[in-house]
Amino acid sequence: MYVCICNGVTDHQIREAAHSGVTSVSELTMRTGCGATCGSCLDMAADLLARFGATHDLPLPVLGLAQVA
Repeated sequence: MYVCICNGVTDHQIREAAHSGVTSVSELTMRTGCGATCGSCLDMAADLLARFGATHDLPLPVLGLAQVA
């Protein structure tokens, strides 16, 4: 689905950016151009970035097993 019609940015591209470490809308705009023209897509882009970024966190249960000396 196209999120930013002006610059042709899709939800797939936003997902890829989130998985690459993009955490802010301003960085997303710099990397993809999303929101750089009219800005009407920024709310949706922020929501998608937050949702896709949240799925990127990897649980590390082994850290809970570590003993502090």
